[in-house]
Amino acid sequence: MTYHQPTLPLWDEPAPDHRDRVVARSSDRVAWLRARSRGITATDVAKLSTERSVATVVHDKLYGSGFTGNAYTDHGRTREPEIARWVRAKHGILASDALFHAHGQPSHLATPDGVRVTPSGSVELAEIKTTSSPWRSIPRTYLRQIWWQQYVLGAERTLLVWEHHENFVPVSEEPQCRWIDRDDNEIHMLVGLASRVLEVMAQHRVA
Repeated sequence: MTYHQPTLPLWDEPAPDHRDRVVARSSDRVAWLRARSRGITATDVAKLSTERSVATVVHDKLYGSGFTGNAYTDHGRTREPEIARWVRAKHGILASDALFHAHGQPSHLATPDGVRVTPSGSVELAEIKTTSSPWRSIPRTYLRQIWWQQYVLGAERTLLVWEHHENFVPVSEEPQCRWIDRDDNEIHMLVGLASRVLEVMAQHRVA
């Protein structure tokens, strides 16, 4: 079967406010997990780099990855509210637990860690990570996650905030951060791969 990568949708009118595109909230974990299972999320897209990776994501979506968390993910969940308070105090970005869908694409989903609307009306996001290793550069998986979130919410940039720890103890008093600008070329590629995942998932459900 020949697959043609779709172009990003073009709309004659501005997209609805992202706040009108909330699907669920992580505070209602059952509803949040159910909604995520029906679409493709930033966590899923983080794994998408080639056509071969599509099969891996499809398998994980349909049958589960088998990963349920570990001490590192538990530490990240514990630290996230503390880091989010730092983000709010230093950068004015409020924490968010909302799962949004993209304009015109109800199956394209993202739950950024923070969202704000600037006085000019542009959307800015925050994404929080904890790491046991110092970064020489930002991991590509996180960049894909960020670009997908920007696409879903129509955001112009994202503040990536990360806290380095050793044996689950932060090594610095404050986390590090860097602004990541929107990249429409990368987004175009990710939308194509994500659409392919949803297409193959639909084929499996029909078979």
